[in-house]
Amino acid sequence: MTVTNNRIRHILKAIALDTGGTMTDSFIIDENGSFTIGKALTTGKEESIGIFNSIADSLHEWGTTLGESGKEVEALVYSGTAMLNRLLEREGNSNIGVIVNAGFEDLHRLGRALQCWMWLDYGGRLHAREHEHPKPLVPRKNFKGVRGRINFWGEELIPLYERDVEKVVEELIEMEVNSICVCLLCSYMNANHEMEVERIAKKVMESKGKNIPIILSYEHNPIRGETPRLNALLIEQYAAEPSRDQLKGIAKRFEREGIAAPLRILTSYGGTMSPYSKSLIPTMVSGPIGGMIGSKFIAERYGIKNLVSSDVGGTSFDVGLTMEKYVPTKWESSLGGFILNIPMIALDSIGAGTGMYVRYNDISGRLEFGPESAGYLIGVCNEQSGVDQVTMTDCSLILGYLNPEYFLGGRVPLNKKRAYKYIEEQLATPIKADPYDTARGALDLIEINMKNHLNGMIQGLGFRPENYVLISFGGGGPLHVAGYSKGLTFQDIMIPEWAPAFSAYGCACADHSYRHEISVDLVIDPEWAMSGFVASMLSSTWSDLKDKIKSEFEKEGRDPNKMEFRPSLKLQYFGMLKDLEVESPVEVLAAEYSPELERFDSPELKEILQRYDDLFERIFRRGTKSPELGYHVTKAVGTGVIPVPKPKLPKYELGDKKPNGEASKGVRETYWGGKWYESSIWEMKLLNSGNIIEGPAVIEAPATTLVVPPNYQVNLDKHRIFHMEVK
Repeated sequence: MTVTNNRIRHILKAIALDTGGTMTDSFIIDENGSFTIGKALTTGKEESIGIFNSIADSLHEWGTTLGESGKEVEALVYSGTAMLNRLLEREGNSNIGVIVNAGFEDLHRLGRALQCWMWLDYGGRLHAREHEHPKPLVPRKNFKGVRGRINFWGEELIPLYERDVEKVVEELIEMEVNSICVCLLCSYMNANHEMEVERIAKKVMESKGKNIPIILSYEHNPIRGETPRLNALLIEQYAAEPSRDQLKGIAKRFEREGIAAPLRILTSYGGTMSPYSKSLIPTMVSGPIGGMIGSKFIAERYGIKNLVSSDVGGTSFDVGLTMEKYVPTKWESSLGGFILNIPMIALDSIGAGTGMYVRYNDISGRLEFGPESAGYLIGVCNEQSGVDQVTMTDCSLILGYLNPEYFLGGRVPLNKKRAYKYIEEQLATPIKADPYDTARGALDLIEINMKNHLNGMIQGLGFRPENYVLISFGGGGPLHVAGYSKGLTFQDIMIPEWAPAFSAYGCACADHSYRHEISVDLVIDPEWAMSGFVASMLSSTWSDLKDKIKSEFEKEGRDPNKMEFRPSLKLQYFGMLKDLEVESPVEVLAAEYSPELERFDSPELKEILQRYDDLFERIFRRGTKSPELGYHVTKAVGTGVIPVPKPKLPKYELGDKKPNGEASKGVRETYWGGKWYESSIWEMKLLNSGNIIEGPAVIEAPATTLVVPPNYQVNLDKHRIFHMEVK
């Protein structure tokens, strides 16, 4: 910071953004690592309006503007949930043509058995009656089959029937599809048939004066697994591609504001990419991923080994795990009920958020929530929204948890009486119950669902909540954390003061990086007979990946010589179903000839396998190790990183346990367990590090509300992170 005319001038170095379904958060870092956060309502199809409103809100605290202080910004990172919400709410573009192998036209509808239950909570996974196929994104009539077959080893078994391709392309042109996805079996091993389909399709289009985009699965994601590879292609066109123009518009708006740094979009694997990149699907869950990166940053600073990350937004509830300081990246994940094979920091999302609609089901006689959400419209309590269906926010409001005059610092007034009236009419009267009991029951319903999701992810790995620390964030995290953690005895429950902008904070913690991976399926037998060959193949593969990543940086005008290349492998014991990722100490694995063994050997490869053994033991314990079976190298991974400015955790002196009287905002009645309690109300930013707040209490901030139920308490540590416990 510099001082000009007796005024502190902040020189901005990094801007991180998180656009959720309800709120848009900004996290801005200056040249000293200090940060400020801002919040504004998400503005739907014109996201840039909400983004710049949020930035203005951030900079108001520093008494400056983007135009005044933003000329030296070096990093500009965006994350958002618009694409994910479009998928969850089934509001994407389904006018897609699909070409597959003949006989596999129903692949998308059938899916895989795993796809029917992997997205369910713990209880749902136990009971087969809850398993169901997700509703297809593309109509069956849009799927066309062509004859021809490549086998698992990349060998051509049946030549491609060119006349089949011509016929189906003509049919798709007549259907006026917006794009054509091509996903043929084993094309990740041999892409000749997919390239032939593209060549023939372009020829047919030229003859008919058409130009429809063609997307090939081998270019999109050369990874084993036909069902997830096809789903990734379809979701790209259904939910991701419709956002491209909006992202480009945001980038151009920053250019007009004089920000020289290019806009980067956070990816599912924790890197960043340009909005002009060929494929946008790695950015589908960029908002929740930002939270995972921020959680990893916190875990490192606090020395936490096992951390559960939980993000409550307006539309979704996202959970990820850090185990033994290891953040897993998985290539099979679930989004909107569909299994995908894009590289992704391991987390799972369910439709459960503060904006979820609550309805009475006439048939079952029960309350139900979702899957639709009011998003940035909030609920019926927002009279200007036009919403006429009760949401979770309406329920929180009438129970006294939210201050109707302090939502977004008072910028959006909420009508408590209107919320009560709608809850009574739509929910309480049909079930013949008190409106307050009904509202509390609705919140219990969604919080139990969140809790089951948390518990299912943890116990699915063979652990208990006692092994983990829980960190809660998102605008709705502090509001609901006591509910969804109830009965789960975590080591600690952490709520950062900047929880509403925590995903944006995570974006600021992320390096500028690209990640590429490819299926290799190499086997290292117990006798190590082929270790020299495997080492040579991996070294060659890493070299190719490094060249591709350098090319990505060069296209953006970045100096590839500043890149740090991090090679890694995904491994599993032979015969196992899940792999773990371990970094390699070198880019080139030496293959040294051993006269005693009369073969080539690789000491560096042995070190990688030892790292895998150690990691596996830390996570799953010694008794489950199986090195005697040999090793299966599933994928080779290359990550290129260029460091960017990062935030520093704030640090304050610890004061008295008793809060300063200036932080008190009086009392307000809140509803718990069928009774009204006189709860103390506190202004969050006026609390001091070291303060302890006993429940029942409500701690308010313009962008979030931390609810402390009876028999709970929170204490604020030196880094401005609250720790919640049951008394």
